[in-house]
Amino acid sequence: MRALQIQSWQSDPVLTEVPEPDPGPGEVVVRIGGSGACHSDLHLLHDFTEGMVPWDPPFTLGHENAGWVHALGRGVSDLEVGEPVAVYGPWGCGRCPRCRVGMENYCERAAEIGVAGGGLGRDGGMAPLMLVPSSRLLVPLGDLDPVEAAPLTDAALTPYHAIKRSAALLGPGSTTVVIGIGGLGHMGVQLLAATTPTRIIAVDTRDDALALARRAGAETAVAAGDDAPAAILDATAGLGADVVIDMVGSDESLALATTVARSYSHITVVGIGGGNFSFGFFSVPYECSVATTYWGSLPELLEVVELARRGSIRAEVTRVDLEGAAGAYEDLAHGRVAGRLVVVPGS
Repeated sequence: MRALQIQSWQSDPVLTEVPEPDPGPGEVVVRIGGSGACHSDLHLLHDFTEGMVPWDPPFTLGHENAGWVHALGRGVSDLEVGEPVAVYGPWGCGRCPRCRVGMENYCERAAEIGVAGGGLGRDGGMAPLMLVPSSRLLVPLGDLDPVEAAPLTDAALTPYHAIKRSAALLGPGSTTVVIGIGGLGHMGVQLLAATTPTRIIAVDTRDDALALARRAGAETAVAAGDDAPAAILDATAGLGADVVIDMVGSDESLALATTVARSYSHITVVGIGGGNFSFGFFSVPYECSVATTYWGSLPELLEVVELARRGSIRAEVTRVDLEGAAGAYEDLAHGRVAGRLVVVPGS
């Protein structure tokens, strides 16, 4: 079968022939309906070097996946062939205390295992079939379309986790700034609108992304640039934001986040844009908490899927077939994508 792979660090993805997976004991093969093209894949392709992570190419791309159960390994009895499922992306040991409560994204044995998940050290979903090491990593989708549901596993789950971290600050009268309205950002705005009463201010460089943010539930849309801090402070009567969720993580976005956050606020950095800022006693407002997050937990994915089944959130999806996936990454790199690109291997 054909698969889109990264075959060496700092290289473009390559379509190549790979063998079809055969499930061993406890394993499941999923026929992929959709596999999201994530901006973090661009960092994976072009910025990572040997030794940065405890795994190396070659492997099939695609860490944001949904499809249908295709084949069951010996001992798997909780799934049926043909059942639509989402693939929980971060794969831990399944045995440590964090994995036991569904937080495989923070597995205590991650370095020992030496793999982060499908599309991150092991073969991902940009192929017709994907091997998943355990049925515990699959979430039933019910009547959701797997192509439309694929972004739920990262583009929605990651901001949902960041939002839940700050739930106590997101009450009536609060303000949340979302920086970067791409795949994760447009889902983050929807999740904030669906689950909290906070006022949402969206920031991006692109007019179409700001328009998407307004449709998703943002009250105010601000063009990124020198005038953005003043616009945000003006919109909050000079108070600033209670929560800032930075989906970019560049020097510029971090500078904006620390400028517009108020005292006793949260800044959560989700994007891996490689930025930094100098931290000191007076570099952020008093009692401002700054944190990074990585993906979300398995119980949180169940909640995200339920929100989608109720119609509270929906990814803005642009479909592309496997042959066009490499070119789609070029579009993603140059800001020509609204919402989420989803590769459909069987189209």
